[in-house]
Parts: sequence; C-alpha cells; structure tokens
Amino acid sequence: MGVSVNHRTFVIERDLPGSVAHAFRFWSDHRLKRRWTACHDDWQVTEDQFSFEAGGGERLTWRMPDGTEQAMRAYFLEIHPRERIVYAYTMLTAGRNISSSLVTVEFTGRGATTRMTYTEQAVFGEASDGDIRESGTGIGFDRLAEEMRVTPA
Repeated sequence: MGVSVNHRTFVIERDLPGSVAHAFRFWSDHRLKRRWTACHDDWQVTEDQFSFEAGGGERLTWRMPDGTEQAMRAYFLEIHPRERIVYAYTMLTAGRNISSSLVTVEFTGRGATTRMTYTEQAVFGEASDGDIRESGTGIGFDRLAEEMRVTPA
C-alpha cells in the first residue's frame, strides 16, 4: 500500500495596521498571538506552550467536542526581530500526522502599515487538507488585522 503525498506552496500577503514592531508583537507575545490564533471556541485547550526563540517552539493540543484531539507542534528555526520568522510545524489529528510545513513570515514597513508575507511549503496526506489550511490561514490573518486595529501599539 502506497503513502499519499500532496505538496502545496501558498503565499498570503496582508497589509496590517501599524508599524512592523506592532505586527511582530502579535507573533512573538504569547498572549497576543492567542488572541488571533484561537479559532474554535468549542475546542478545549489541553496544552499550550510557547517559547519564542530560535530553537524554541510552540505546542498546542485541543480536544474537539467529539473527543478527538488535534495538535500543533512547531519549532522556531530563525527569528530576526521585526524582519522575519522561519519555523517548521506539524499538525496531528488523533495522534496521526496530517501535515508538515516550513513557513517563512516576512515583515516590511510601508509608512503607517506593515506588509506581511506568509509563505508555507507543506506536505499533506490528503489534498483537501491543503485547501482547508490555506483558507483557514487567510481567515486567521483577517483576525490578526482586526486585533492589531483594536490594540494600541
């Protein structure tokens, strides 16, 4: 029996309100990051660890209403404050790996705004998971922009 492998690369750009320093805070501050990445109110967080430094990582585990566990495991490879973040992460459902990704997030100042360029290179077990991830990531960045709007720099 073969293994299904579906590669995908996608790029999402957003013009965010505020300076590069303000935008970077929403990636580097645990409390601020959870304000825009918490997307399922009915999922119970059972693990939440965050160490924002090169060699550090992020671990999140949720229990969905049906009892299934969903997990994210990230490892920060490069952090260049107010410039770039590079990290690798994997997503698991019920202990089974559903995707692995390499992500680069770049920040460029544009006067009173910041251009954020997010590039994800991923491998999915199911092609449909890639569609869900790309769409969900874009929705998360809409929440990021809104959170930045309502939070003073």
